[in-house]
Amino acid sequence: MRQCNTCHGPRRLVTTDVTDEEHTTVNPGDVNLQQLLEQAQLMQQQLVSAQQELNDAQVEGSAGGGLVVATVNGGGELLELRISPEAVDPGDPQETADTIADLVIAAIRDAVRAAADLQQEKLGPLAQGLGGGSGLGQLPGF
Repeated sequence: MRQCNTCHGPRRLVTTDVTDEEHTTVNPGDVNLQQLLEQAQLMQQQLVSAQQELNDAQVEGSAGGGLVVATVNGGGELLELRISPEAVDPGDPQETADTIADLVIAAIRDAVRAAADLQQEKLGPLAQGLGGGSGLGQLPGF
């Protein structure tokens, strides 16, 4: 180790053919960048895999005791909507239309909620591997 003329502390110096003030210092406790890059690449692969699983997954939500059933993929995209004939009252078409509209909204919300739960199940462990909300808590050196 050499003494750095600029900061006067023990540092490993990586020097170039320039003056002493233009050198780059590397602290011995710095993060292993290769290891960090490998970890980031692995997490990216896991994320892509989890996203593909979500896109392939299908979850259902229902309303009115199953009179209306909505099917969405893991990303929340509506794939199918089934309305049972029992939901239709031919004697009161306006009331039937309003009721079915409410049931459709409720079924879709239920399905999207199920998709969000699935997303949390599949992607949650990856977020925790990143340290939760900050994205850096579990990475070495952060």
